[in-house]
Amino acid sequence: MFRRATLLVCLLTPGYGHACVDLITLGDAAQPPPGFSHLPYANPNAPKGGSMVLGAIGSFNDLNPFILRGTAPDSTLQIWQPLFKLSDTDSVTEYAELAQCVRVHGSAVTFTLNPKARFSDGTPVTGADVIWTYHTLITQGAPFYAAEYAQIASATAPDAHTARFILKPSAGPDTVFNLAGMYILPAHFWAHRDFAAPLKDIPIGSGAYRVVRADWGRRITYQLIPNFWARDIPADKGFNNFAHLTEIFVRDKAALNQAFRAGQIDAMVETSAQDWAHDYDFPAVRNGAVTRAVVPETLPAGMSGLVMNTRMPILADPRVRRALTLAFDFQWENRTLLGGDAIREVSYFSNTPMAATGLPMAGELALLAPFRATVPSAVFTRPFTLPVTDGSGYNLPELSAAMRLLTQAGWHIHNLVLVNRQGMPMRLEILLDDTADERLVLPYAHNLGLLGIKVTVRLLDATSYQARLADFNFDMTPADFPVSAYPGSEQAAYWGCAAASQPGSANLAGVCTPATDAMINAEITAADPAAKREAIHALDRLLLNGYYVIPWFYHNTQRLAWWQTRVAQPGIPLQTGHDFSLWWAR
Repeated sequence: MFRRATLLVCLLTPGYGHACVDLITLGDAAQPPPGFSHLPYANPNAPKGGSMVLGAIGSFNDLNPFILRGTAPDSTLQIWQPLFKLSDTDSVTEYAELAQCVRVHGSAVTFTLNPKARFSDGTPVTGADVIWTYHTLITQGAPFYAAEYAQIASATAPDAHTARFILKPSAGPDTVFNLAGMYILPAHFWAHRDFAAPLKDIPIGSGAYRVVRADWGRRITYQLIPNFWARDIPADKGFNNFAHLTEIFVRDKAALNQAFRAGQIDAMVETSAQDWAHDYDFPAVRNGAVTRAVVPETLPAGMSGLVMNTRMPILADPRVRRALTLAFDFQWENRTLLGGDAIREVSYFSNTPMAATGLPMAGELALLAPFRATVPSAVFTRPFTLPVTDGSGYNLPELSAAMRLLTQAGWHIHNLVLVNRQGMPMRLEILLDDTADERLVLPYAHNLGLLGIKVTVRLLDATSYQARLADFNFDMTPADFPVSAYPGSEQAAYWGCAAASQPGSANLAGVCTPATDAMINAEITAADPAAKREAIHALDRLLLNGYYVIPWFYHNTQRLAWWQTRVAQPGIPLQTGHDFSLWWAR
């Protein structure tokens, strides 16, 4: 049973931390009652056994999802466990999993491992494995990890069941939260392997599943580990119910839909409103073998959209980036392509209290004041807005405003082509790795063509695409920048100067200004939630008025379809919309 112990945002308050606690929260979310035996959204009596097949678009050539090179299936993360497991019903709560509990005392954060914890080969999980994982991720893993754990001063393993981290004075409570979410890897497996190279061998994990077959680029199959050590701990009871899980990879969305209709896939999340309306009138739906449901999704939305790479000379001018933003007709795309239910993102922290609204308040102004001469005046003088068209597809007022900005930036029309003062045409390449994005990008490329801009939309395979992004060799590309309700050091990875110059980083836009760095530092080191919120609001205003991303949209629902003759699910609302690890076989 879990003790009723909660680690709140007062994590780093001097004198706190004498208890070793098994639940971490950064907010005021409702928690399970004292002594709970399972998470309330899991079915503790779910039967074990059977199989489930899911589908994905793309390919894979690697089984290590923690590195920059190679393309690993997202599903491989289930091979490993984190120290603490993230809740499915709020983004700021975690429950003890590999760790039995955590103690924070001053700047020291000490994780005590569950003595029953085992890797898939039966080897005990030790404190040395935790420390090895930490050091390996920050030195050889994807650049994101170095930013994620940048507030760690040192790490040691006092004994086999303990891992201790010393935080820097600037660390905030989200640092502990991020550490707790770290997946733990077996040091002995990597002893004679190159961690930074794509992994072709079957990995040893710490999670409920192990890989039993990998048909490169086409299919991967996982097997539930018999008598998995954590199957009955409260955080895992009712999870990981299938004896076998298979993920098949297809070339595009049409092939994915066809595979589902043919019964080759058991369940899927339908991302297309058009397909949801038109592609589900087939016999299995009509006779009840396939069930459809629209379920709520309340996750923080963050920001998604077309990132503009400011390292490219054409996109270095914010007037050009603003003009390109004006040319995107969201209302038309929402009406014709998205089913009319998409919600436009008007913040880098959409669907959270951290989203900036109105004009800056006193605390924000105090943070921004030293940079008044170097940031856009609109940060201080007007609330940020995006254009709202009539949805007819004739967004001439917005295109006219865009042309005025381009003219101010030194561009003009010559023989129906937009050229600069030297007569060089504006050429942009929009890089994609998913055919589903083409339907959003191609109408936008048409609008840019009306401005005289020559646009190439290029679709690449996953490996080539990732290589181009890692080298920042692109003009524009779709990207997501997810957040929790309590943003933290990941903002440095997205928008910080250090990340801007680091190949493979998440700072795709190349954002690097003293003002954004200062706001990121202020939110990371904030002494309390109110100060954190002020710094995030100020950062949001800087990013919005910098026009680094052409915002897309989010949904507050998910469209699920599944063969109910084969698989079942608890039917309890989740912030994540769905979690297939809670489902079971009929």
